[in-house]
Amino acid sequence: MELTDETIVDLTKRLRRAEGQVRGVQQMLAEGRDCRDIITQLSAVTKALDQAGFLLVAAGLTWCLSDPDRAAAEGYALDDVKKMFLKLA
Repeated sequence: MELTDETIVDLTKRLRRAEGQVRGVQQMLAEGRDCRDIITQLSAVTKALDQAGFLLVAAGLTWCLSDPDRAAAEGYALDDVKKMFLKLA
């Protein structure tokens, strides 16, 4: 699957943000912060990772629809991308 430079930059930003949020959760645990605050932060991390996954699947779907024969030849038939989407859902 080919990803545009813009998509790669966007995914990288999202993953770095999630990485920072995970470090924040670790720090909150070390500080003995209230579990409600930690859960809120964990929820934000989960959402950030979900959004990165959906962006990646959307890029794959766009690529598959733009060149279905090549996508299928490279192992990304539309059904395969659908399965990736369902893994995230």
